Amino acid sequence: MIKMNAGARSAKAWALGAVLAASAALLGAPAAHAQSRAPMMVPMLLCPWGCGNTETSTMLMNAMVKDGSPVTLLPQESPGYMYNVREMANQKHWKTTVFGTEDAVLQLAATWGGTPELKEFIPEKLPTPFKLLYGDAWWGQGKFFVTFDPNIKSPADFKGKRIGLGLRGQSDWGVFSRMILETGYGITPQNADIRHLTPAQLTQQLMDGALDVAITAFGAEPNLKEWLISAPARQLEASPKPLRYIPVTKAALDKVNAKFGTSFLHITVPPGALPKQTESLEAGVARGYIAAHPEFSEEAAYQIVMGVAKHAPKMRDLHPLWKIWSPELMIHGLSDANVHPGAKRAYVELGWWDKAKAFPAVVLPY
Repeated sequence: MIKMNAGARSAKAWALGAVLAASAALLGAPAAHAQSRAPMMVPMLLCPWGCGNTETSTMLMNAMVKDGSPVTLLPQESPGYMYNVREMANQKHWKTTVFGTEDAVLQLAATWGGTPELKEFIPEKLPTPFKLLYGDAWWGQGKFFVTFDPNIKSPADFKGKRIGLGLRGQSDWGVFSRMILETGYGITPQNADIRHLTPAQLTQQLMDGALDVAITAFGAEPNLKEWLISAPARQLEASPKPLRYIPVTKAALDKVNAKFGTSFLHITVPPGALPKQTESLEAGVARGYIAAHPEFSEEAAYQIVMGVAKHAPKMRDLHPLWKIWSPELMIHGLSDANVHPGAKRAYVELGWWDKAKAFPAVVLPY
């Protein structure tokens, strides 16, 4: 998940207005309708305000309320995806709540929590099973790097360097980046100066010369045609220095996936897709999803997926994160084994389910 730059203040104002509009729509609903079918209130754990998902989910909430949907989403800020998977281990949320997550977050929490390799990030194992509703983005942060140093060409050159990564509670920024450096390239806190900072801090320190290399962010989608540029990347673009992109190879991602049972995907970002990018860039992505416990209402899951399918095409021009939406993004990685039954019913009704078979499925370890 990334912080959005374009129109962030106006987007926040729009989203707050959407909350008020949704409340007004609910309060103003005809009495007969309210008596016949009270809306199902569904809390939605997402990420910190400004990550994009909180704003876009508020827009979805408003559209579904106006459309008379029996489900009312209640988007909620959270500290992030690492928090969400731990909070959702609490049984009180299983029947009522959906949450933002990623394929690798679910895979790591269930099998590697509390282990020497990952207890720094996930203190305990979290084997609670979850099911996927729909994909909402592909996230690249932490799975490629940036620098202003022309002598740094690969993560193999990071030994002895000052490296800016995200916080330990940030899945892509802080956790996945460490996994890729350590397992893919042998770069560890013992042979490099690895600093866990906020995205704003690491971006500024790279620009100021206090760091040699850092990470930044982008969002993508399965067709690799629409690219979501983050605020930190735009800040780096404004620097007069020539920005250099450091790739993460398929071989490095394969090592990580083989060791941890994750399903990071390797992609090639075409020249010009990212700020000051003059050459093709190898990078990894984690697939972002909205998920729920198997006990979550089948009808609610169905209504949520149908709501996204109906309203997303109309919202593509309203927020950059909706611009990367497509049916392929929603179903990429879904399978009979990992999809929530209510979500699958929606995809079958939409005529999209057979498309899922063309994509590599997310394998969850439960």
